[in-house]
Amino acid sequence: MSRSIKLFLVLGMVLSLVLSACGTAAPTAAPVVEAPVVTEAPVVTEAPVVTEAPVVSADIALKVTGAVAAEQAWTEAEVKAMTTLDVEATNSKGEKDTYTGVLISDLLALAQPNSDATTVVFVADDGYTAEISLAELTACTNCIVSFRNNGGFSTVLPGLPGSLQVKGVVEIQVK
Repeated sequence: MSRSIKLFLVLGMVLSLVLSACGTAAPTAAPVVEAPVVTEAPVVTEAPVVTEAPVVSADIALKVTGAVAAEQAWTEAEVKAMTTLDVEATNSKGEKDTYTGVLISDLLALAQPNSDATTVVFVADDGYTAEISLAELTACTNCIVSFRNNGGFSTVLPGLPGSLQVKGVVEIQVK
């Protein structure tokens, strides 16, 4: 055999040995961890009784905050479970439409505005705000937080300026 063929065969054998050595390593055993030894029985105290699941802040859809005795926060389902009212109002297109929702005065009554509170600010999910006097709002017998078709709420205040009709309202601040 010629020298070049011998060299080629030797190099081929060396290359095959090198490649076979590059395989995956054999698995190693995981370290054994012993469980801690309990020498005493744990002290058991009476667990608090939970009557319903707590509301997670991410679930909060509407809240009343500010100058109130008891700030309120509700999920959308909780608001929809309240007493509702159908209100007819003119929409932004100038058409009469019927809206279903909860009286804003009922929501405020649950929060109990402080005696020195004079103003209410509606805060939308996009940061838009609208302000109205507390006296004017509580005197309104058909001002509601209406249920939106795609979820969430809007304020419907018939006979009041359009700037107070807040889409996506998430907070009612009492000042």
